[in-house]
Amino acid sequence: MQAMGKVGLFGAAGAAGQSIAAALSAAGRDYRAIGRSREPLQRAFGHDPHAEIVTWNPDDPASIRAAAAGLQTVIYLVGVPYDQFAQHPPLMEKTLAGVTAAGVERFILIGTVYPYGRARANPVREDHPREPHTFKGRMRLEQEKLVLAAHGRQGLSTLVLRLPDFYGPGIERSLLHGVFVGAATGKRAQMVGPVDVPHEFIYLPDIGPVVETLTRTPDAYGRWWHLAGAGTITQREVARQAYALAGREPQLTVAGKGMLRVLGLFSPLMRELVEMNYLMTEPLVLDDSALTALIEPIVKTSYEEGIRRSFEAARDAASISVAARGAN
Repeated sequence: MQAMGKVGLFGAAGAAGQSIAAALSAAGRDYRAIGRSREPLQRAFGHDPHAEIVTWNPDDPASIRAAAAGLQTVIYLVGVPYDQFAQHPPLMEKTLAGVTAAGVERFILIGTVYPYGRARANPVREDHPREPHTFKGRMRLEQEKLVLAAHGRQGLSTLVLRLPDFYGPGIERSLLHGVFVGAATGKRAQMVGPVDVPHEFIYLPDIGPVVETLTRTPDAYGRWWHLAGAGTITQREVARQAYALAGREPQLTVAGKGMLRVLGLFSPLMRELVEMNYLMTEPLVLDDSALTALIEPIVKTSYEEGIRRSFEAARDAASISVAARGAN
C-alpha cells in the first residue's frame, strides 16, 4: 500500500459518499466533494477542513474535466432516479472521458448486485455469471463494462466494488429505515416483503474505511470485488430487535409484490420496486473472501450493534422533530 494524492467523490452528498468522506477525513486526507448542487454538499461537508466543495454539470465535458482536475483518484457514487436507470451508461461514458482528459490515475465505481441477475448459488463469488434479467441490472452492467474497459487506457486504472443493500443511522434510502422510525415513534413500520427471508445488509459506515484503503492499494485495480455484510438477517428480526429497544412489540405493514404493483399505479418508485422484488424473495448473498485476503482486516459492525445505533439515531431525530414542533 502507498500514500495517495487527492481523492474526489463524484455524487458525494449521498449516504455512501458521506461514509467514505468521513474515512478519508479520519485518515487525515484531503478530498473533493463533487455534486450538482452546492447546498447539500455544504450541509454535509462544510464543517470539514479536509473537504473542498465543487459543483459539476455532467452534461458539460469542460465541467467534468474541471471537477476532476488535480485528482489522483475518483470515486463514483452518482445516482439517478430509480425510474431513469437508462441514464447510467451515458453518464458514465461522459464522466470517464472527462476524468481521463484530466489525468486522473484511479477510478472506483461503487456498484450493486443487480448485474448478476438471479443467484445460481449462495454465497456469490466474483466469478458468478453476469446475466441480469432486469432492465436495471442491464443498465448497471453496461455502466460497469464501460468502467472496466477503461482500465489501462491513458494511464487510468479502474475497479468496481459491489455492495449489498445497506442500512445505518439516518439513512432514509434503506429498506430498513421505516423500521427504525416506526420503533422510535411507536408507529407502524412500512416494509417491502417478504420479511421472513434471510437477507444481507451492510452497515453503511463500514464502507468508508474499505474504500479509503482501496484508493491506496494498486493491486486492487483491473477487476471487481465484493464487500459483504455481517452475514444475513430477516427483516422481521431487525424489526423485533428495533422495537424491543423501544420496549414495544413490532407493528408492521408489509407490501409484497402484489401490493407493490397496486401502489405502482400511483408511484413511479413503487412501480420500479416490482422489477427488483426478486432480491427479496430470492436473496443474493456476497462472498468477500477475495477482498478480505487483499486488505484484511475488514471491520464489520454486527447487526445487533448496527440496529441499536440506527434506532438511537431515529429516536434522536424524532425528539428533535417533537421539540421543533413544540417551539412553533
